[in-house]
Amino acid sequence: NTVLVQEMQRFNRLLDELHTTLVNLRKAIKGVVLMSPQLEELGRSLTIGKVPALWMAKSYPSLKPLGSYVSDFLQRLDMLQTWYENDKPDVFWVSGFYFTQAFLTGALQNYARKYKIPIDILGFDFEVLRTDAPDSAPEDGVYINGLFLDGARWDKDTHALGESKPKVLFDTMPIIWLQPEKKNEIKPKPTYTCPVYKTSERRGMLSTTGHSTNYVLPVKIPSNQSEDHWIRRGVALICQLDD
Repeated sequence: NTVLVQEMQRFNRLLDELHTTLVNLRKAIKGVVLMSPQLEELGRSLTIGKVPALWMAKSYPSLKPLGSYVSDFLQRLDMLQTWYENDKPDVFWVSGFYFTQAFLTGALQNYARKYKIPIDILGFDFEVLRTDAPDSAPEDGVYINGLFLDGARWDKDTHALGESKPKVLFDTMPIIWLQPEKKNEIKPKPTYTCPVYKTSERRGMLSTTGHSTNYVLPVKIPSNQSEDHWIRRGVALICQLDD
């Protein structure tokens, strides 16, 4: 619930920015207020279908064009509204969070409080589910979806990473179970440590919270190949596509 409240606060600030700037732009066009350089840039961006810099300054990272950005933004608001009205979902759309790291930390904190374990010694173990519709939320940890594989695909037959199909850039990743465990008790498996990024840009800056504005976390994905094999292909998980 703390994560939900914090996410709502962040999205409300962004929503307020969108509303205020659009109202001011309309007033400037009518001549009621001065047309500032910022409002002029806003109008120019809207005309060419680009997300305005005024909005991106308070937004989550996104490379989408204006139409797709607005649709994505509304889907995120709908996710939070549904969570607020119907309790937390069984599967979290991890791509819909403004500050994804806070959600992941919250999952670890819940486990730490439940079993009275210091959070510093906890980490995530990962399991890719074979079903697209689990019956309920897990006892511990969280189910997440909304990730896309870049540079590889998920092979359902082998339940492991596979080579990309011709002319297919991205592949939808199945639901992943993030299981909190003590770091020294996580058993090694044949996996590829796959980095997760919010956008395909794959770069960001260090924010005041100490987290990257783009990099999220490493996810260990089952693999029948060595890690070097996938590293050479630049395989990564992306939270949102550019279209």
